[in-house]
Amino acid sequence: INDSYHQGIRLTDAETMQCVKEAVGRVRLEIEALLSMGLANSPMANADIRVAGGNFITAQPIGVINGVDLQHTGSVRKVDVAALNDRMEFGEVVLLSPLGFSPTGEVFNLTLEDVATATAIALDADKLVFLMDTDGVLDKKDSLLKELTVAQAQAVLTSKRPQPDDVNLFLPCAIRACEAGVARTHLISRHTDGAVLQELFSNEGIGTMVVESTLNTLRDASIEDVGGILQLLRPLEEQGILVRRSRELLEREIERFVVLEHDHRIVGCAALYPFPDEASAELACLAVDTQCRDRGYGEAVLNHMADLAKQQKLKKLFVLTTRTAHWFLERGFVESDVTALPAQKKLLYNYQRKSKVFVRKI
Repeated sequence: INDSYHQGIRLTDAETMQCVKEAVGRVRLEIEALLSMGLANSPMANADIRVAGGNFITAQPIGVINGVDLQHTGSVRKVDVAALNDRMEFGEVVLLSPLGFSPTGEVFNLTLEDVATATAIALDADKLVFLMDTDGVLDKKDSLLKELTVAQAQAVLTSKRPQPDDVNLFLPCAIRACEAGVARTHLISRHTDGAVLQELFSNEGIGTMVVESTLNTLRDASIEDVGGILQLLRPLEEQGILVRRSRELLEREIERFVVLEHDHRIVGCAALYPFPDEASAELACLAVDTQCRDRGYGEAVLNHMADLAKQQKLKKLFVLTTRTAHWFLERGFVESDVTALPAQKKLLYNYQRKSKVFVRKI
């Protein structure tokens, strides 16, 4: 058959439609056969998977666009949510094809991304996963963007930097799904073994996740956060970067802390100790999960603490550090000495540790 497209949409004539039906039937049988495997000593042993299929998708013709009749090419009109839920409640895997059916008995050729997106929206799904030929959405340095809000994803599509064809195909669908209530849409490579498991069941993921709005939340810490804060601080304490703090001390001073949550998991923290008589405050215990480095989380926490200090009419923020001097210098701190510390803090200064003092006006 000859591929014919109009404005990026495939034109499906009668001959092409026949080929589509044959291809869909063949692929469906192959998938069902794979899901029916149950060999002993294999991952599918005793799986007993039942696969359901049917006319769950009602379609309509796209029709004529700028004088070109797209014939048997259609779009999703309705998804039979009740029927899908019935099948899934029986523990069956529902296998949807890129074919839709009309009330007049016609069959239409649909795009896989249209079927997947419409179904995820109709089911009010938590996640929609697209398997692509590329790893995900790339930034200007060709590095993978792990997470995008809808607004950021829209900016990617309108930017002058070209993206791979499959990103241009699936990213608009991810945006559409998130805007319609799907919590997360994932764009991952189909060529990576175990990609779905790595994306869904690891903290760092393997592809690009699109969400309606940021999953990050900066808030005051509570007593329930002590365990999560300790997990962040312990590795840094063991390396000598931070002074060790006991659980009891953290519990007593928890009102000094803020935590940064990503998708309901604590990934950053810091504490603020004000010295109002000298219009200054100490920034302490700034820590970020090692799996979340290079995402700007540390800077976000720092800026939040600076804002809190400003709200208290304080003029200076200072920090004591032995190993992260350059990080603070790059963010507007100036190296000073013990004489710059508030009087009360000077009395507590550990001369054996020899922490460097850095100060930033706020």
